[in-house]
Amino acid sequence: MMRAFEFRHIVGFEETNLVGNVYYANHVRWQGRCREMFLKEHAPDVLKALTADLRLVTLRCSCEYLAELGAFDEVIIRMRLGSMMQNRMTLSFDYIRSAGDREEIVARGEQEVACMRQTPDGLAPTHIPESLKSALEAYVE
Repeated sequence: MMRAFEFRHIVGFEETNLVGNVYYANHVRWQGRCREMFLKEHAPDVLKALTADLRLVTLRCSCEYLAELGAFDEVIIRMRLGSMMQNRMTLSFDYIRSAGDREEIVARGEQEVACMRQTPDGLAPTHIPESLKSALEAYVE
């Protein structure tokens, strides 16, 4: 099995709709949270650079829903690097419902992210920081 960065989450009532299943937009929110936790754990200098002029711009994101989730389901979001070139990276996400020793894939997602710098003239492409590049290379698809 390929190595993946894992973010674990327990679904709360506020993430469900009137029918009781998880509202679809939360899956995209969890992608962002997983990405943030990856930076916190593996590239904290990038978090610091984000408070200056570095920007991680999400160019595209998607999610394919395979099964429903409900309140108190434990979800493992597994993130891997799909590709990286110039100032862009593609991250893939698997959403796994975990119930004891049983796992079920409930969704798959993807994000394309560009590294940019804020300049006086607006955003400009910049290289992927070395710390982020080397951290992501440990999680290649």
